[in-house]
Amino acid sequence: MDLTPQQPPGASGPEYSFDTDWPAPDASPPDPASPAEPPPPTMRTTLRRAAFGIVAGAVLVTGAVVAVPDDEKDAPPPASGPVSRAMSATAAGSPAALADLTALIGDRQKWVGTHPSDADSWAVLGSAYVEAGRRAADPAYYTRAERALKRSLDVRPGESGNTAAWVGLASLANARRDFVTAKKWGETVRARRPKEWTVYPQLIDAYNGLGDQKSAITAVERFTELRAGVPALGRAAEMYRDRGWREDALATAQDAANRAKTPAEKAACLARLGDLAWERGEPKEAVAQYGAALRVERGHHPSLAGRARALAALGRTDEAVRDYQAALAKSPRPAYLLELGELYESLGLDGDSVGQYEKLRAALDRGRARGVDESLPLGRFEAAHGDADAAVELLRAEWKRGHRSPAVADALGWALHRSGDSEGALEYAQRAVDSGGQNASYAYHLGMVQRALGDYGPARRQLEGALRTNPKFSPLDAPAAREALDDLGEPPAGGPADMQPPPAPEPPSPQAPAPQGPAPQAPEPQQQQQQQQQPDGPAPAAAVARAAVQPSPAPAAAVR
Repeated sequence: MDLTPQQPPGASGPEYSFDTDWPAPDASPPDPASPAEPPPPTMRTTLRRAAFGIVAGAVLVTGAVVAVPDDEKDAPPPASGPVSRAMSATAAGSPAALADLTALIGDRQKWVGTHPSDADSWAVLGSAYVEAGRRAADPAYYTRAERALKRSLDVRPGESGNTAAWVGLASLANARRDFVTAKKWGETVRARRPKEWTVYPQLIDAYNGLGDQKSAITAVERFTELRAGVPALGRAAEMYRDRGWREDALATAQDAANRAKTPAEKAACLARLGDLAWERGEPKEAVAQYGAALRVERGHHPSLAGRARALAALGRTDEAVRDYQAALAKSPRPAYLLELGELYESLGLDGDSVGQYEKLRAALDRGRARGVDESLPLGRFEAAHGDADAAVELLRAEWKRGHRSPAVADALGWALHRSGDSEGALEYAQRAVDSGGQNASYAYHLGMVQRALGDYGPARRQLEGALRTNPKFSPLDAPAAREALDDLGEPPAGGPADMQPPPAPEPPSPQAPAPQGPAPQAPEPQQQQQQQQQPDGPAPAAAVARAAVQPSPAPAAAVR
């Protein structure tokens, strides 16, 4: 395949410049070509000189921190501390604790300030910025990541062995929801180095974002072959969940949790178990799993938001609001803002819900200003609470870009329904449900579309399925699903009327008893043949009686 150029292909977002709040050491780095600086080092020299033992290329479960193998270390490994812990975690492909990730960023910032020709450290720094931006829901980190990764490629191009920076750019593109670009970077790395395990999590995310389930499954299998362990088990559990294989997902996720060692890794695994319990409609179990994750890592915001969701389902709304607010203090993600706004709305707190929705719009604006594609969360919000026509326009553009995941299909279908085009919505809503995962929200949306089209039987099945999967899947939509079911009423006894056979004809009125006499003899074959050849006339009574009890042929609708 053609190699990708040194700049992200078709990259969107801010220009190539640091933020003003980035530390001063690398704001004006020495010119690498200056006589005072040595020429750019060879790859082997760079690998040897990593002062703090830059570890093997690694991918965090939720992002990527990439480094280059250090096969010949001249310096001893760093003393035990946050930087060392972060490097150990990333070497295993596991998430680092947030404090350790912050320490790693500070360490690499300081290093590249005095060693601006170290391409590997620039790649580590850029990838660490991506992960920090994901966790904090702060897209300003993505601008810094883009600058650092480009600097790494300026020092040593990807074609010269700097695949770590290419993996970092794939991670950055995924964080910005630019899955087409993420796929391009990831496949470029895979073509050159098929056994580079760090690229496969990025390919999984890109393929899932594009709705390419087959390629995503293949990437999960390859990742598991190359790097068996807790991260691979987590990816496999998510794959099983997306295919609707709940028992396999639960068993694999539990295996990952049992094997997890570090607090950050354990918290991520327990939160995944909480997600699975919530999606099964077991909020008490979900609360227990999220609580266990929070005991391992205080302030773990995915567990705070997940527990808030489950507490709301249990009617413990004050505690739910508390946990949502704590999660937002750690990471003001649009999804959390929307969920809290809808909880407020369900409680009749209209002022609070409007305030949350305003914060949501502001967060989405910040993301778009930093190059993040916010079409999906904005389209979801507009379809449910704002301008459905604008949502359709946004999500159609997303679909045309190739972002055809079940989430986008569901959102586009719902936006079309809300804008009045239920007929056009049906294809997308059905596609989301047919993706294989048992998602209560997708089933609810499809059921409401079918109800609007008069397909009452299928609508009833989908709405019942949504509530059976998770009776409290949404504080607003779950009550709406029950109300719609009540309006549809019970199905007719025995099934729809057009599926019933027509009533049998009335039997003939009883005839007067014939006089007693000898039993009639069966006609001779010749006589029988003569009777069959006689012209039409009234049928014998016995023949009429036999015809009356014969079942009528089923109508064409019944055959279908």
